[in-house]
Amino acid sequence: MRKFFFGENIFEILDYLDEGIHIIDDRGNIVYYNRAAQRLDEIEGDKAIGRHILEIYPSLTYETSTLLKVIKTWQPIFNVEQTFVNYKGDRITTLNTSLPIKANGKIIGALEISKDITQVRRLSEKILDLQKELFNDNNKKPNKSKHTAKYTFVDIIGQSEEMLRLKSLALKASMVSSPVLIYGKTGTGKELFVQSIHNASPRKNKPFIAQNCAALPSGLLESILFGTVKGSFTGAEDRPGLFELANGGTLFLDEINSMPLDLQAKLLRVIQDGSIRRVGAVKTIDVDVRIIAAINVPPDEAIEKKQIRRDLYYRLNVITLGLPELKERPEDIPLLVEYFIDKYNKVLGRSVKRVSKDVMDLFLNYHWPGNVRELEHVIEGIMTLNDIEEIQSKHLPIQFKNTKSKSTATRRLTESITIRPLREAVEETERSIIYEALKKTDWNITKTSELIRIPRQTLQYKMKKYKLKR
Repeated sequence: MRKFFFGENIFEILDYLDEGIHIIDDRGNIVYYNRAAQRLDEIEGDKAIGRHILEIYPSLTYETSTLLKVIKTWQPIFNVEQTFVNYKGDRITTLNTSLPIKANGKIIGALEISKDITQVRRLSEKILDLQKELFNDNNKKPNKSKHTAKYTFVDIIGQSEEMLRLKSLALKASMVSSPVLIYGKTGTGKELFVQSIHNASPRKNKPFIAQNCAALPSGLLESILFGTVKGSFTGAEDRPGLFELANGGTLFLDEINSMPLDLQAKLLRVIQDGSIRRVGAVKTIDVDVRIIAAINVPPDEAIEKKQIRRDLYYRLNVITLGLPELKERPEDIPLLVEYFIDKYNKVLGRSVKRVSKDVMDLFLNYHWPGNVRELEHVIEGIMTLNDIEEIQSKHLPIQFKNTKSKSTATRRLTESITIRPLREAVEETERSIIYEALKKTDWNITKTSELIRIPRQTLQYKMKKYKLKR
């Protein structure tokens, strides 16, 4: 075995990493295993060092081993999924980054960083298998629902002008098969709109599948979306991906800005060509799938930060819906409170009738960082812990303590002046804030939207609504 010129301190440091580290020399002999790699492969380092990598991993070959491929090509490999069987017969899946080690213009070895994704792979395959069985079963029984979307436009609570406008646009969008891009912060109800669009569309009796793009490593996400063929580089079995399972229906890709840019390029080709290629396959498969994507940041910001490809954005941007935060539509808060109280009265067997005036005042003044989802969880938590008729300020969680004095002062002030319709007061205040912000930024739309923290599209809509012109 050739000697590597690494200091002992380097090896000590590598032993503290959570990822597995393998080092081989230019002949494929194992030079080093860190502790994480030994735990992952269940191999003692002393028994492996000095032996050829294919001797320790007999399920791999010169073609499928990422380390040996790097030795052969001199080129690094990044985030490639590899499945192998260890000497105990356990099937292990890792996400590998393999780098050539060079000295004096020659390859002297290779280093590999491995992240164990075995459990993630197993769970994802089980989900795919269950979905496949479900859809196959439904094909045999056409009277049963073939999708998992349960929400409709009736479930979207809100009578504010902006919400009514968005529901009208979403309903029109449901009548066509064009891609839809929805953006809004966490808890604003993106999936409610997505499912409602599907359930109002001609595809409503076809599959609806949702996938969070931030939940899986890039290599695994590709095989989940496009499927795999047996004998491919990953060592996977023949399995259809989500595109095939959603054929004829809708595929919802949440947090698409978390998808790697190279995978976004493949998604763009699917949208344009209507065909996919399984990982490791040669032939393509035609699919008829409507894509609805969601991001939790404004599109301009996602493009600027290179979280989403510009060409993919333009393809998805056929129909765009920007969902407002809850604090931007306070007139909907009483409706939502009433809806959630009724919901959890049925779920928990309670008999809550109302919230007190103080509590409603607190709700209207609170900034709701978690949006509608946070409001629902607040109501659910209070009703779970208290068997009461009226929700009072003493029942509220701790995050409302700092809002109390402000809201109480607001209530006392409003009691001392003429009561006006809430919508009228909100609109007047909103118009004033937007106008002052526009003057401060010299009527720069981007800077104004950042200053008052609302999406550009929402700002432009409100400027038109309030007839604000320079």
